[in-house]
Amino acid sequence: MFQQVCRKTVRIHKMFGKAIGATAITILAALAATASAVDAHRVKFPISRPNIRPIPHNSGRHQPPSPPRTKKCSVTALGGGKDDGPQILDAFRRCNHGGTVVLDCAYTIGTALDLTFLDSVDVALSGSITFTNDIDYWVANAFQYNFQTSRAFWRLGGKDVNFYGGGVGVIDGQGQAWWDAFAKNSSLLRPISLVLDGLQGGSVSGIHMTNPPNWFNLIANSSDILVSDMVLTAKSANSNPVKNSDGWDTYRSDHVVIQNSVIDNTDDCVSFKPNSTNVVVQGLKCNGSHGISVGSLGQYLGEYDIVENVYIYNNTMSNASDAARIKVWPGVHSDFEPILSGGGGSGYVKNVTYERYESINNDWAIEVNQCYGQSNETLCELYPSNMTISDIYFIDMWGTTSSKYDPDVGTLVCSSPQVSF
Repeated sequence: MFQQVCRKTVRIHKMFGKAIGATAITILAALAATASAVDAHRVKFPISRPNIRPIPHNSGRHQPPSPPRTKKCSVTALGGGKDDGPQILDAFRRCNHGGTVVLDCAYTIGTALDLTFLDSVDVALSGSITFTNDIDYWVANAFQYNFQTSRAFWRLGGKDVNFYGGGVGVIDGQGQAWWDAFAKNSSLLRPISLVLDGLQGGSVSGIHMTNPPNWFNLIANSSDILVSDMVLTAKSANSNPVKNSDGWDTYRSDHVVIQNSVIDNTDDCVSFKPNSTNVVVQGLKCNGSHGISVGSLGQYLGEYDIVENVYIYNNTMSNASDAARIKVWPGVHSDFEPILSGGGGSGYVKNVTYERYESINNDWAIEVNQCYGQSNETLCELYPSNMTISDIYFIDMWGTTSSKYDPDVGTLVCSSPQVSF
């Protein structure tokens, strides 16, 4: 080991008890134990690709093989807050087609990085990556996605990519500067901390992600992805709240497993966006979020959205607005938030199962809403959702809810009986 240091509405009556379970303590303990991982300095030591597998459930097929890597490319941090982006990009080019990019120092990235050309590459992050808080630069240069006007600092794609942190690697989005700016400008488009875009076969594991300006992760246009053993933490240091901070959003992706991770955030723990199929979420401990959510769907007129074959197994949700949630837009345009509006899209949600799910002090244990983004129920009845919802299963759920909606623990908002089965 090296010792060198680098630089509508049906109510479900309340049946849950009032006791707060020990799981909440477990979550807080896990978060506290990982707080020390956020450190400006790192002790260099080698980490190797972990032997992770989808356990106990996979997405319906096995992960594709990933051969050993045969070369390494290390990157020396420039230090002093200088932009390491160009030399990190160079290392990916040099180690493409069978190599490992070694990131074992404290790096600063101030350049948008397009890494969608990767083929058989590992990324060993035992150091830290911090994105600059140069808002003007990122507003002008972050990668743009039409879906929900998403933006990205960087994006990884290609085939056979494994990104691992060995439990010590850190990605810091420096979200505080963005949340402060958003408090003054609610139309500010903020970047996502990590985007997998067009990745066919790969994994992300063992990384502590902190304070994303927007979502933590987006998995888009990808297949055969395994995410495991992550710690995600978003906390504001002042009165300006964390904004969004979804743990993972899946979009136009197939065969994805997200497992065995701890998430402390303020929005969806996991969200299945349009055309997410064959997804497993298991072994998560989520705190403070908006639940493990299907949607939102049907946002865009002319688009056909599908979420199908999703299995959510053995998870814990604490202190959230929802535990299990399905949200689809009505058949009429609705202005929900300054940068979030829509409705009129079509499609379906089918074969979604929540099983073995513990609720601790959540406002709703179950919420199904076909009028998302529209508070006028009359409009929803006049213009019902074009999204059908069928074959939804809630199995073996237990725990507590908050007093917010006493004595109810669940809500079903159906815009029309013709689109719910």
